[in-house]
Amino acid sequence: MLGGGWLLFGRGGDESGSSKSTTAREKPANDWNTEPTKAREAKLPPSRCAADSSNCVVASGRVIYVEKVDPDGDGDAHFVAASEQGVTLPGITIFDVRADLRPNPLPGVGDLVGGAGPVYPGHAGQKQIQVEEFHVAK
Repeated sequence: MLGGGWLLFGRGGDESGSSKSTTAREKPANDWNTEPTKAREAKLPPSRCAADSSNCVVASGRVIYVEKVDPDGDGDAHFVAASEQGVTLPGITIFDVRADLRPNPLPGVGDLVGGAGPVYPGHAGQKQIQVEEFHVAK
């Protein structure tokens, strides 16, 4: 009896005329996860260390964290970036950007940034670039 009911409701037979079979064959809607989009090519100006600089490093990467207000109140901002140079940790570079070099508006998570400057320990002892030059890709 159950088997007959199953066939009665269209299960197990030819589904070529059912709405399920046509829905499954339709092209998916142009959705965020079905059609790849071309990423905008961001252009990052090159950063350079001065010839007479000691302990200077050039790095760039995508921002993964922004500290807009530094706890010591001196007006600088910190940007943690996923970076091939890995100044702070493997794959991570922290840029310490003093108040007079702060870009307006500040870059956010995902933005491409780069800078150059000497490497000094931060307030927690981490290595970071105290930038003398800082750029945001446009």
